[in-house]
Amino acid sequence: AVNMSAPNMEERKACWGARDELWECLERNNEDAAKCQHLRLSFESKCPQQWIKYFDRRRDYLKYKKKLENEGYSPPETTGKS
Repeated sequence: AVNMSAPNMEERKACWGARDELWECLERNNEDAAKCQHLRLSFESKCPQQWIKYFDRRRDYLKYKKKLENEGYSPPETTGKS
């Protein structure tokens, strides 16, 4: 169990390292979470719960942003129809 006090420098480094490895793995494997499961478990064991939620949201946001940059923004077809 991760204690709820703020992680010290060492713990933060371990958490960030695990996160970076996981994210790199996902990128290499075209977001195939199954291939990165071991890194996911490592990430979850090294980071506080709130951080995991935050980083997951952050990654989704960054992926979304990248997608928009790559594909350009197109509004959904339903706009303007009621």
